[in-house]
Amino acid sequence: MPLLEVEGLNAYYGETQALHGVSFALEAGGITTLLGANGAGKTTTLRAVCGMVPTKGTVRFDGRPVAGRPTEEIVRLGVGHVPEGRGTFTTLTVEENLRVAAYTRRDRAAAQRDLDMVFEYFPILKVRLGQQAGTLSGGEQQMLAISRALMLGPRLMLLDEPSFGLAPLIVQEIFRIMRRINAEAKVSMLLVEQNAALALDLADHAYVLETGRIVMSGKAAQIKSDAGVRKSYLGY
Repeated sequence: MPLLEVEGLNAYYGETQALHGVSFALEAGGITTLLGANGAGKTTTLRAVCGMVPTKGTVRFDGRPVAGRPTEEIVRLGVGHVPEGRGTFTTLTVEENLRVAAYTRRDRAAAQRDLDMVFEYFPILKVRLGQQAGTLSGGEQQMLAISRALMLGPRLMLLDEPSFGLAPLIVQEIFRIMRRINAEAKVSMLLVEQNAALALDLADHAYVLETGRIVMSGKAAQIKSDAGVRKSYLGY
């Protein structure tokens, strides 16, 4: 059974319909990427999965219907969201950001283990513990945003443009660690990423969105070899 199943999903901003019958599935332990131009509906899909926009249709997480549930409830079920633009509390320290994320967890020992795991993946955050998050570099803020989501103890992470505004070397490092998190911590990922080549290298499955509709789907390697995708998104 897939960890995440989306069927016939429509999403709305007021009177405007942003998604039109989107359907896809994500296997437990997998990494799925959503590709598409700006305005195709990628970010809206992530928001719809975690209950941040009005929707119609079916969203099931681990077999349970979650469409229409409050975002906090979906997070507690095991869905962590790393929004575009980092989404950290800039006036709090690194440590406060991480502890706030773990606040609702009852198992303190597990939360401490996850904190140790975060420092293993991102040792720079341990160095920066007492520093205000707003004073971190862009790469460090992105590392903190991913770490905050990990502190929720998620089974699925929704990642929105993790490479945005970052230098190529930092992006390579973050994607390398995301691969480790997937493999070692067994966290599934749904990734939205403008850098299609990077996304297709990381993911095992891919879906291409155009104006709120899925127009292509398949294994990432198969999508990467498609002439139309190469021309539109990979630049060759």
